[in-house]
Amino acid sequence: MVTTFLTAADKKVVVPKDAKPSRNFSPGILSGGTLYVSGQTGADKTGAYPEKFEDEVKQTLANVEEILKAGGCTFADAVAVQVYLTDMEMFARMNTVYTSIIPEPRPTRTTVGVAKLVGKARIEITVTARK
Repeated sequence: MVTTFLTAADKKVVVPKDAKPSRNFSPGILSGGTLYVSGQTGADKTGAYPEKFEDEVKQTLANVEEILKAGGCTFADAVAVQVYLTDMEMFARMNTVYTSIIPEPRPTRTTVGVAKLVGKARIEITVTARK
């Protein structure tokens, strides 16, 4: 059995154009041809959240897409998605928006109900993509 260890040189931080860098986390990490996107919420560049839940889902996916593009990927390259919802009653509404944006064949997906997310977020999405 061979064990491989990643070094800092094997990882590239991916930050969308015009994004404020964070000292707490990387928006994305590209390693070995795989892009790992940190959880994104529906906050716009001003930090505001849309009132309508469907608009929040669209903004969340737009925020994810910015990181995918910065890493040279698209939603077509997504292989795994994790969705966190503060109210599982909103699952069908989320799914309607999600399936209108994410192309087939759709990636694997896990959806989890959580008690609370950062700020006023009702949804958070993280993606793993591979070219």
